[in-house]
Amino acid sequence: MDQQLRMTEGEWSDYNEYLKKLEIEQQQHGHEDIEMETLTKELQDVKSEEERMINELEALKKEEIATRNAIAQQERERERLQSEEERYWKEYSKHKRDLILAEDEYRSLECQLAYAASQLERLKKTNVFNATFHIWHSGHFGTINSFRLGRLPSAPVDWSEINAAWGQTTLLLTSLARKMNLTFKRFRLVPFGNHSYIEALDQHRELPLYGSGGFKFLWDTKFDAAMVAFLDCLQQFKEQVEKGDSGFCLPYRMDRGKIEDSATGNSYSIKIQFNSEEQWTKALKFLLTNLKWGLAWVSSQFTKDEAEH
Repeated sequence: MDQQLRMTEGEWSDYNEYLKKLEIEQQQHGHEDIEMETLTKELQDVKSEEERMINELEALKKEEIATRNAIAQQERERERLQSEEERYWKEYSKHKRDLILAEDEYRSLECQLAYAASQLERLKKTNVFNATFHIWHSGHFGTINSFRLGRLPSAPVDWSEINAAWGQTTLLLTSLARKMNLTFKRFRLVPFGNHSYIEALDQHRELPLYGSGGFKFLWDTKFDAAMVAFLDCLQQFKEQVEKGDSGFCLPYRMDRGKIEDSATGNSYSIKIQFNSEEQWTKALKFLLTNLKWGLAWVSSQFTKDEAEH
């Protein structure tokens, strides 16, 4: 029985130890189950979180695509606006340049207008005859536009200058007659520079108002006839003026190729033949003086008309 007791105690001890082991294992299994449950729950939470994050990632991807599309659209809009801005600035620069050119042209036109107005004002105060034909004297010579009309032994004026003076004189009398609508009888003046001449209508011939040299030797009488005809035309001009202005009077009386000095009563021939250079030159000086008076009268009449208008 003692042996059996010992064996029983031994078995009890073994069973007890085994029970303890089982209890320990059971406790361990209990801990493992709890930990397993915890891990399972954590796994589920992680899976849920993963699924949530996947869904969020998908949403973010969609949002990224939408954002990229929006960015691309905004980029296209930016390029369009940039192109529009460049076009605008080109248009602006073009219009600015046109404006500057227009302003420059406007200022230029203003300057031209001001200059034209000043020129017009100056021209209004300018008498065309006085400006074009300046009759004066130089010593014993009468001059027209600085050309001497005459010739002296002490001053042998070149014939080219005398011819030019006759050309200016012819042009002046022609212009005065045209201004008065006067048509000369028997003669027609033809201003032609230093080769001006007079047409004798009744004789159908040309009388030259120019010479080529010499004074008395072998002189062509046509030149003398031309100067007499010119004096006749000047007399016709005088008579025409007197019809409208009875108070008009020239300082030197003219008659048949001669000019009379009222101060001395002496007459001077306009011809060269059978004449001295001094007397011929004096006759030409008196002729120019008469023309100067006629010019002054016509100028005063048309200045008066312009003032009345």
